[in-house]
Formats: sequence, C-alpha cells, structure tokens
Amino acid sequence: MVTLTDKAAGKVKELMNGQAETGESGLRVAIRGGGCSGFQYALAFDSQREGDEIFEHQEIRLLIDSESLPFVDGSEVDYVEGLQSAGFAVNNPNVVAACGCGQSFRTA
Repeated sequence: MVTLTDKAAGKVKELMNGQAETGESGLRVAIRGGGCSGFQYALAFDSQREGDEIFEHQEIRLLIDSESLPFVDGSEVDYVEGLQSAGFAVNNPNVVAACGCGQSFRTA
C-alpha cells in the first residue's frame, strides 16, 4: 500500500484542480532506472493502465504498475517546502541507500 500525507494530498488536489478528471485517472507513483544509486521516483498525473494496482487515499487515486509496486510498497508520499525548494518526497521503508543529492535510491 502507498499513502499520502495530508500536505501531499492537499497539494495534489490543488494541482489537479481544473484538470479534466475521469474515474480512471490519478497520481501515478512509479520507479525508473537511473541516477547514482540505481532508481528514481516518477510521479505524474496519468490514466489507469491494465495491471495497475489502485490505492485510494484521501479521495485521490494512486496508480502503481506491477513492476514498481515491490519497490514502493509501504511508502508515504509527502510534500515538503524549504527555503530553497519545494516538492514531493517519497518516504520509502524499502530504501537501503540513497545518493548524496537525494534524487536516486537503492533497495535490498
């Protein structure tokens, strides 16, 4: 299961406001190969695809493909704001190492 913090859910709703929503659209949480440590997160608004696992959290559909699910299962998506940047962050209990810039990770 993948969840959203209250702050992340609010930001997703804000970003989705005004966009055409269908019953099969949502926030895709996926991983892609790349970066110093091997994997990077990919978050995007998308439509449901065959084989997706669907989690609903705070009225937001989270779409996760079967290849990404083992790597992100148990994760929480947060929205963080700092002095120099703001953006989504994934708190993933499966990560065993991350690069110094925080953009990529490795799992066991």
